Amino acid sequence: MITVENLTKSFRSTTGAVVALNDVSLDVQAGVIAGVVGPARAGKSTLARVLALRERPDSGTFRLDGLNTAALDQRSLRAARARIGVVPAGESLLAQRTAAGNIALPLEQAGVDGPRRREKVGKLLDLIGLTNQAATYPDQLSAGQRQRVAIARALVGEPTVVLADDPTGGLDATGSAGVLAVLDRARAELGATVLVATPDASVVRKIADDVAFLEDGRIVEHGRLLDLVQDPGSRVAQSVLPAIETSAPGVADIVLVGFASIGGLLPEAASRFGAEIAVSGGGVTKIGETPVARFRIGITGDQVDVVLGWLSVRGAHVQRALGRPLAVAAA
Repeated sequence: MITVENLTKSFRSTTGAVVALNDVSLDVQAGVIAGVVGPARAGKSTLARVLALRERPDSGTFRLDGLNTAALDQRSLRAARARIGVVPAGESLLAQRTAAGNIALPLEQAGVDGPRRREKVGKLLDLIGLTNQAATYPDQLSAGQRQRVAIARALVGEPTVVLADDPTGGLDATGSAGVLAVLDRARAELGATVLVATPDASVVRKIADDVAFLEDGRIVEHGRLLDLVQDPGSRVAQSVLPAIETSAPGVADIVLVGFASIGGLLPEAASRFGAEIAVSGGGVTKIGETPVARFRIGITGDQVDVVLGWLSVRGAHVQRALGRPLAVAAA
């Protein structure tokens, strides 16, 4: 488990101090995939380096499984770092080493014997789907394959936490999908807690259980991803759900979660209240394996507020376009 309390980190520049993290507090439960998303220069990479124990904060506390990392001596700090696997942003493999050699490097540095190294490297090559490329050098691999090797290298020490800084940056759709599948397998098959820092909201939409939205060094939203997207006005919802053109006509924006709600609620409301309901914008996406829709709807009839209230009672998350309160219909 990762616990961050009131973390602050600044850097000196020619124009003075630059605050990269400003009073950041965050909890990441064991065994989840958490995403930290936000625009460029929001502080995501700085947070990843602090959590990797590569940077010390100016103030605040970072606890790893309850252990206050600020209180550790050098020997204990090295032991704590060994529990954290780091996937750095950008290219990080050694060009003169094969895929297997890159994965084995941390084991060699730790003095692990050859048979044990080969066993562990072989298992990780299988996990990342590159067994047949074990003897291939990085320049002969695709960018996505190289990043999968970097993840395997981070996993080879059997860490409890994996930190990935912009792991899909610069990759095409196929490469990104392969990288995200490997991170998901690291959680599912190895039991690792995974934290992904990324500017790409689609990454957290595809694999994250929890998400934090970081902006100007501050966390402005944090929680379960499926909970946050159900508020049509939340920053996370705006980032991960289908966009709605501001010019699209309609009386309300609604979020529907799950196959039954998406397929059934609007037709049932139209039939029940004798109304015509038209979708003028938005669309359907998936949060993990759960379908989620965000629509702008128009309603024709004399019971607009009643229809919206009924939809709200039935589990739709409704935001009236004009901000007026909703009437609540009887069940």
